[in-house]
Parts: sequence; C-alpha cells; structure tokens
Amino acid sequence: MADQNQMDQGSTSPSQVGKTAEENEAQQTGSAVTDAQGKLQSSKTHARQAAEDLKSAAGVIAEEYRGKAEQAWDEAKDRARTFQQDADQYVRANPTKSVVTALGIGFVLGLIFRR
Repeated sequence: MADQNQMDQGSTSPSQVGKTAEENEAQQTGSAVTDAQGKLQSSKTHARQAAEDLKSAAGVIAEEYRGKAEQAWDEAKDRARTFQQDADQYVRANPTKSVVTALGIGFVLGLIFRR
C-alpha cells in the first residue's frame, strides 16, 4: 500500500503522460493557429492600405488625364469653329468656285458609293 501511495503522489501513470503530451500538442497547435490568424489579419490590413494607396494614386492620375482630355477637346472645338468660319468666308468670297467644287466632290463620292 505504501508503494501505491508513493506512486500516486510522486509519479504519473502512462495515461496521464499521454494526456499531458496531447494537451501540450493541442496547446501548441492552438498557439500556431492564433499566430497564423494574427499574421493573416496583419496581411489583410496591409493589403487594404496598399489598395487605398493605389486607389488614391489612380484618382490623381485620372484627374490629370481628365484635365488633358478636356483641354484637347476645347482645342478641337476651337479649331473646328475656326475652320467653319474660314469656310464660310471662302464661300462668300468665291461662290462659283465653291459650287463647282461641291458638285465635283459630290460626283466623285456618288461614283465611289455606287459600286
């Protein structure tokens, strides 16, 4: 009996050793999962910040190109308006030439579209 009391107090049974190893393994696995979740959250935060930075940079570039496009459109409208005014002045100054030229262009286009 004394031997059994010593066994109970001082040593552990094989089933208790197995449980302790399983508990340690479960604890390590839980710790690894927690570390992985923390790294995943950190990666998500970093990716969101990178996406926000990219979005703001793209917005700046888009505004720059929008300004350039508006400027090009305004220049094109001015050129078209100037061309129209020049054409009006030419037709008023040379009506016969303008009519003959228009008839010639119409005849050529008619031949082209006829085929």
